[in-house]
Amino acid sequence: MRKTVTSLVVLVLMLVMLAGCSGGTQNTEPQTPPASSTPKVAKIGLGHITTIEKSTDLEVDADGNVKAPVGQVDTVIVAAAFDAEGKVVQVTIDTSQSKVAFDKDLQLTTDITVPGETKTELKDRYGMKRVSSIGKEWYEQAAELEKWMIGKTVDEIKAMKTKQRDESHPAVPDVPELTSLVTITVQDYIAALEEAYKNAVEVPEGGAKFGLGHVVDLASSKGYSNVDGTETLPLAQVNTTIAATLFDKDGKVLRTVIDTCQTKVTFDKDGKVTSDKTAELKSKVELGDGYGMKRASSIGKEWFEQIAELEKWMAGKTVSEIKAMKTKQRDASHPAVPDVPELTSLVTITVQDYLAAVEESYNNAKDIAK
Repeated sequence: MRKTVTSLVVLVLMLVMLAGCSGGTQNTEPQTPPASSTPKVAKIGLGHITTIEKSTDLEVDADGNVKAPVGQVDTVIVAAAFDAEGKVVQVTIDTSQSKVAFDKDLQLTTDITVPGETKTELKDRYGMKRVSSIGKEWYEQAAELEKWMIGKTVDEIKAMKTKQRDESHPAVPDVPELTSLVTITVQDYIAALEEAYKNAVEVPEGGAKFGLGHVVDLASSKGYSNVDGTETLPLAQVNTTIAATLFDKDGKVLRTVIDTCQTKVTFDKDGKVTSDKTAELKSKVELGDGYGMKRASSIGKEWFEQIAELEKWMAGKTVSEIKAMKTKQRDASHPAVPDVPELTSLVTITVQDYLAAVEESYNNAKDIAK
């Protein structure tokens, strides 16, 4: 009997030991949850490059044929979201190519009351498809370039192999993934992406959508006039307001970055361009104190300081709440200055274009790439 009991005890102990080694038992130690399929956005940035080099003088040949003067402002815009390792998780590329034309008497022929449209907004009206060797419009090619950038660092993107197609296209992608999809020259888009990374700001967790918005305004342009001895020279002015915004799943702003490229092309009374067409053109944020608002500001704040306060105010709000901001007219040039207690001592600039750009960034927002 004692031997039987002993044998049973030994058998039970062996079964317990085997059970402990079995993969079928529950592991009571804490388990590491699987990694999310959606990368977390750590930073967002806005980059842009503006040139006026395609602006032209008034020319009249020996037969009296007139080539009218044009002020052309090209602003390449890139809004990008990056993860903690600096990889692109979402990106939008666009270009505002705005032309302000004059006649032989230096009077405006462009309707400056009509807002400018970017290449993406123009879509098929831009007209690249009919001359494209791959039959793709500009916005379609930009979308393919964006897809290629996702998951790569800026250094990896800058290392893209390119080739010169012709003088106007010195840097066309020469990588197998893009040769049949992108034939536009890409150097400015890559440079603007690099600037977006260098300027990137940290953001709270929870980013679900990221978008780019813009407002292109030509209304400050002027034709030539001479009234009672007061001469006004021709001016092509393009104000391109841009906003890159990260939203949470409820559509609330986690962080927005706003800037304005206020670009002027000046002419003399003979219709010759007097602006330096090779100069580096800076946005209001890039100008910093050089913009010169502080000395005329009733609150002693520069433009970049005021826009930073407006960005802070937008955080945590939906677009509908932002659009509902109460404003007041300060003067004819400032029809929509904030009239809310949190901003009256911080923001005296007119804000309608900034609100519109953020709204458009929401309408254009794309899901954070999986």
